[in-house]
Amino acid sequence: MIRLTYASTAIKDFKTEELLELLKSCRINNGAKNITGILLYSHGTFFQVLEGDEASVDDTFERIKKDKRHKDVTLIEKLPITEREFPYWSMGFEKLEGKELLEMEGLNNFFEKDFTPAGFASHKNIVGPLLAHLRSKLVKHVAVESHEELPMQHEDPFIQFLHRTIRFGVKFLALLMVIVILFGIVDVVYVIFEKISQPPFMLMTINDILETFGAFLAVLIAIEIFLNITLYIRSDVIPVKLVVATALMAISRKVIVFDYKHLPAEYVSASGLVLVALGITYWLIQKKE
Repeated sequence: MIRLTYASTAIKDFKTEELLELLKSCRINNGAKNITGILLYSHGTFFQVLEGDEASVDDTFERIKKDKRHKDVTLIEKLPITEREFPYWSMGFEKLEGKELLEMEGLNNFFEKDFTPAGFASHKNIVGPLLAHLRSKLVKHVAVESHEELPMQHEDPFIQFLHRTIRFGVKFLALLMVIVILFGIVDVVYVIFEKISQPPFMLMTINDILETFGAFLAVLIAIEIFLNITLYIRSDVIPVKLVVATALMAISRKVIVFDYKHLPAEYVSASGLVLVALGITYWLIQKKE
């Protein structure tokens, strides 16, 4: 695996729409080849990092050099690596202003005079600090998109106190849910023991098996509810997927243990539609991710 870094000069000043179109194309092409990296554009100069399999990166770079939208394509570095600097971005993107680069340690004088392909080639020592800065910016972008149901910090002290109180309550509910899960496991063991200890011994009828399945699913649903509870004190996820999964598991359990001889057809049909709707919803959420 290698990391290839190059710089080039844009043939014109790129507008935002043109940059987004370029970025979209990069992400599609790089994603297909398992190439990651970042594209920086500032003052008419492109600076790009490509990480991945050597053959794929070399092939991509050769294609990039033939692109008519830029010129003076200059290879800065080509190094073997053991891990990626930008593993989560098929192509991260930054458009930096001069003021921001002036504030970067080790880049202030460079930006004033040498932020060109030739300047990059003659000042390779700035590549490391620049990559570290760009990586930190991308990570911050992801952090900004994180979701927190009950933030610990709030501009209103009273709301902050309420959030802290609710978070304590959520932790207590989580503890109670663990106790329920343990009791549910004991109940599963008891149900199995009860079924196999009654005549005919060590045998289970279809109804016995369905009842046992219901006990198992009850424990699994309790575990999903526990995860739902803990989501409220996490900041890295939005609990939509898990809530849908819990609902899907709950309705599936009902369908499994239905006594179809005594339930009206409308009730069974409606439950089936709910099951299908939740299944499609879960599939769409999974596909979107």
